[in-house]
Amino acid sequence: MNLAAYNNPTTFGVLSKYFLLYIFVLIAILLCACNRTVGKSSVIDRSNVLVIMIDDLNDCIGGWNGHSQALTPNIDRLAATGTSFTNAHTNAPMCGPSRASLFTGIYPHNSRNFYQAPWYKSEVLRNSKTMMEQFKEAGYYVTGSGKLLHHNVDSIWTHFENPADYTPTPYDGVDRLPHPDVPKAFSDIGWVDGSLGPFVNLEGRMSPNGKPLKWITGGPKVGFKEMRYINDDNRDPTPDEVNASWAADQLRTLSTEDRSPFFLAVGFLRPHTPLVAPQKYFDRFPLEQIQVTITRSEDNADTYLKVAYNHKDVHALRFGRDMFDAIINAYGSIEAGLKRWTQAYLACVAAVDDNVGQVLDALIESKLDKNTIVILASDHGFHMGEKDYLYKNSLWEESTRVPLIVSVPGMTHPGSQVSSTVSLIDVYPSLIDLCDISNQTMRNEKGHHLDGKSFRPLLENPKLEKWNNNRPALTAVYAGDAIGGNPEDQHYAIRTDQYRYILYNSGHEELYDHKSDLYEWNNLAYESPQYLSIKQECRSQLVQLLKSIQLRGFKHLIDPN
Repeated sequence: MNLAAYNNPTTFGVLSKYFLLYIFVLIAILLCACNRTVGKSSVIDRSNVLVIMIDDLNDCIGGWNGHSQALTPNIDRLAATGTSFTNAHTNAPMCGPSRASLFTGIYPHNSRNFYQAPWYKSEVLRNSKTMMEQFKEAGYYVTGSGKLLHHNVDSIWTHFENPADYTPTPYDGVDRLPHPDVPKAFSDIGWVDGSLGPFVNLEGRMSPNGKPLKWITGGPKVGFKEMRYINDDNRDPTPDEVNASWAADQLRTLSTEDRSPFFLAVGFLRPHTPLVAPQKYFDRFPLEQIQVTITRSEDNADTYLKVAYNHKDVHALRFGRDMFDAIINAYGSIEAGLKRWTQAYLACVAAVDDNVGQVLDALIESKLDKNTIVILASDHGFHMGEKDYLYKNSLWEESTRVPLIVSVPGMTHPGSQVSSTVSLIDVYPSLIDLCDISNQTMRNEKGHHLDGKSFRPLLENPKLEKWNNNRPALTAVYAGDAIGGNPEDQHYAIRTDQYRYILYNSGHEELYDHKSDLYEWNNLAYESPQYLSIKQECRSQLVQLLKSIQLRGFKHLIDPN
């Protein structure tokens, strides 16, 4: 080594300069690495999310004061670990607009997505980010299967598995058909809504056209696949069972991988019609022991849904009455018809509860339950004969009220219940709040901001007396024009902690006091003067929620002058 170089001041200065530069670069590299590590940790440390959607599920589960014979041990155990929102409501009691509203966080009257048309045909929704896209942009692995959005778009997911499948159903090689044991008066409704009963061996059974029957799954777009059914112990799985197995396998796989947090959603079809399920589930509910829903004679006499659908002649609003009449004609009496319906509905609820149990078991076995938020919800309720109505798409309690259970490790109080009013519009903002994700969901000025509010305060304190200024739940039922319809022309309801108020586009009103009238038997809108101020207050709350539109059609009610 030439020590003379170090004794030369010029040489030493140059070396010192390079040494300092080297140290500076090294520090910069280390800082960048630390920042990347911190950033990665902040994503990895975020909670995972598991969303379980169940189609057409009303209050026939434990803890909801629904049908006393319902058997849902798996949904009940989820409720035992988290918080049950017992006064949760849909924002549109039909599959399409309800799910669009839930997964975009935008009210139907702001998106003008009112019925079953694809949500992406709405300019507002196209220019707003879905819940799945928001989580994907935040670094989550986003995967799903089954019926989630009514019209799925694969690109909003990292991976999507199985499309929605409403089968199994009998098939004669040409047409899908109702269950062969359903009387014609009800089966005439069609293979979806006019079908109920346990799986039966179809060997030797013929369609009305004399063609051999077989059980199939799938549909015209994805193709039909024969479902083998000899008996309950010798058969192929149903689509719901396939999705349950997929979700369970996903959880087991995700637990062994070193990856970013995940958002996993699984959608089950039952108890959506057709109400078919394995025989073992029907055996749990012997027909002679079935209790029909509490009803009241002429309960629909003081209601105005019939006036509303005559006013606009909308088929979907008549459908609940049509189904009610058809099942009576098919089985000979109200009691006989509703017994058949209730047995099939409870059997399908029990079947989907087993599907939920399979997913929850996998979550626990994988140890992912320690860092996974679980949300279980339905898109809307379903009438079981109340008000002589057998369907969804009404503005009454049985149609708008939904099960909503949320479990957040380290936050929710096990077995807690929240009676404050919330709605599905609040799920999106709640999840991004819990996961510390941006709430900026508009792509551009053509989109719309999130309409809901995070119910995190209610998870932290289920007894909180005032939340979001006690804003009521808003529900819309369409009156024509599924996409782009005039918001002024629709029917609306709000549900407060105590009252339900309905305003039809015909101008007719309904008001129910849930403190004294749990089943909404008495419409107080006209016959009880002492409720006038309450009706006016409810109307004002409705107008406030609809402030983004000009309610010219309601002007005579809102501003009599």
